[in-house]
Amino acid sequence: MRSKLMAIAFSALLALPAHAVTFKWANNGDVRAMDPYTFNETVQNAILSNIYEPLVRRNKQLGTEPALAVSWEQKSDVVWRFHLRPGVKWEDGTTLTANDVVFSFNRIRSKSSQLADVVSSIKEIRKVDDLTVDVETKGQDPILLSEITGLVIMNEAWCTKNNSVEPAVVGTNENYALRNAMGTGPFRLVSREPDRKTVFVKNPDWWDKPEHNLDGFEFYVISSAPTRVAALLSGEVDMIYDVPTQDRDRIAATPGIKLLTGPELRTIYLGMDQSRDELLFSDVKGKNPLKDIRVRQAFTLAIDEDAIARAVMRGQAKPTYELFGAGITGFNPALNNRPKADPVKAKALLAEAGYPNGFGITLDCPNDRYVNDEAICTAISSMMAKVGVKVEVYARTKVKFFADVNYPNYKTSFYLLGWTPDTYDAHNALKQLVQSRGPNGHGLGNDGGYVNAKVDALIEQIGVELDPVKRQGEIDAAMKQVQDDFGSIPLHQQTIAWAAKKNIDIVQPADNRIQMRWVHVN
Repeated sequence: MRSKLMAIAFSALLALPAHAVTFKWANNGDVRAMDPYTFNETVQNAILSNIYEPLVRRNKQLGTEPALAVSWEQKSDVVWRFHLRPGVKWEDGTTLTANDVVFSFNRIRSKSSQLADVVSSIKEIRKVDDLTVDVETKGQDPILLSEITGLVIMNEAWCTKNNSVEPAVVGTNENYALRNAMGTGPFRLVSREPDRKTVFVKNPDWWDKPEHNLDGFEFYVISSAPTRVAALLSGEVDMIYDVPTQDRDRIAATPGIKLLTGPELRTIYLGMDQSRDELLFSDVKGKNPLKDIRVRQAFTLAIDEDAIARAVMRGQAKPTYELFGAGITGFNPALNNRPKADPVKAKALLAEAGYPNGFGITLDCPNDRYVNDEAICTAISSMMAKVGVKVEVYARTKVKFFADVNYPNYKTSFYLLGWTPDTYDAHNALKQLVQSRGPNGHGLGNDGGYVNAKVDALIEQIGVELDPVKRQGEIDAAMKQVQDDFGSIPLHQQTIAWAAKKNIDIVQPADNRIQMRWVHVN
């Protein structure tokens, strides 16, 4: 496989013009795999969107627009007909057909997929003819178009030929699609060195008219923040993603460099294991203290998010108390007021629950995914110590962190995560992070195993409710119940910060996904 990639890389380099325009950018962590159904994470989705495409995609304003489907209409309340774009070519020269769309739907809802929730509202996708598919939903679905922006299409013949009919699980049953790719998008994968460098070249056969002027781009993993900043300032890379808060002012004042900032739709939050009878990582044996609502409330009151936003995030975060923030359909400012930190009450609640001296627990945390993620966890550890809870921070790279904490392992007792609803709708966050884990992908991101039948019923109703006023009421009721249960601990929305050379034109959407099809080097 490695020799094949090297051969492709060599031939691709020979094909580049003498003065090729190559965009080089760096992040603090790598993508997990080239298979688009193995993981639902912003950087991975952004990288793979250069190779694989959905029927309907996002535009610069995060609205929906045609992609592999050129048009669509509703045949009934539950049947949507999509007309595929004719003449779309895969990298191997074959033509996209309805068979690929049906295959992709079945692949994404397989047991090993981590994106089954994307199609959980869909009953069936049927081929009508080679360029037409019908999508039948289980009930009326007010946000179907938004949902399928996360359903990228793979080539049935390529997956079958390379024994990749089902998504692999990283580290368990790996397959060809984990490290190779073959799509219809604006770029093609040339070579990949995990945790170091991934190289792409322009797809000359892309169906769309490119807005970019790139012959290719290179993605570098530079985990050290000072090294990453130095690479930009020295000109080794053209852009860095995830600019450290402490370096933002210096970068903004540097000649030839620009800082791009804006609000992000992601919510950073803490989750707690409420499902196991005994925590995996705690000194409490024989029971699970986090099943007690008083303990979960104590954890919430022990954390001073205002201090985190001010000191750890240096003002580059907005405290929140909902699992979705401003800009997400369903957000209600009236439910977004965090309770003030109250260590005295927290200690009293712990004593009332039977833990007057607190207890020990491990907080799982990535150290290369969110802005100041490890520093946030360290600050939380200090805050929890003031109420008697001894928190050991276990920070590691996001690849290892996600493999432990997320589906299917859920090997965690207390964890920090971030979530941006792919649909830009509250239903996505509720369905993924709050709803009880189910066979259709519901609750796949409910790593703490929170369960409330009333909330489950509300989430199901939100998914089919067409009346916007009723729907908002149902969203509010579900979120309020989760808050009353102290089912999770929302922290803040972070500010997006990228930095680039001034000759780089780039679009920075609020979902924090860099799209190479909009990059222009002047």
